[in-house]
Amino acid sequence: MTRDPALEARMAQDFADLVAAAGDLDGKPMFGGWCFLLRGHMLAAARTGRAMFRVGVAAQDDALALPDTGSMSLAGRPKPGYVWLSEPALSDGSVRRRLALMACAHVSDLPPKDA
Repeated sequence: MTRDPALEARMAQDFADLVAAAGDLDGKPMFGGWCFLLRGHMLAAARTGRAMFRVGVAAQDDALALPDTGSMSLAGRPKPGYVWLSEPALSDGSVRRRLALMACAHVSDLPPKDA
């Protein structure tokens, strides 16, 4: 996978609009893409052609009801609470921001990670 700077910028703006304290939002390269972190917890990741959102198990069904979303698996094992978003909805700001809101709601309930 390769990184997509345009998608990363769009997602960064989506999260900046949702996170009150900008200092709580961070990012770093991971797994061939860009990972967004909220107070040290994985929030989402951007890769060429798709994005992953950590919406939590409670919001997973609502997230999967959105267009072009799918369950995440790693090495053939399901990853509950994580969903993928692909094109064409990936380019749709309303779908992307709705998933970003779900991810922020879930991750903001987690305690800050120690540095």
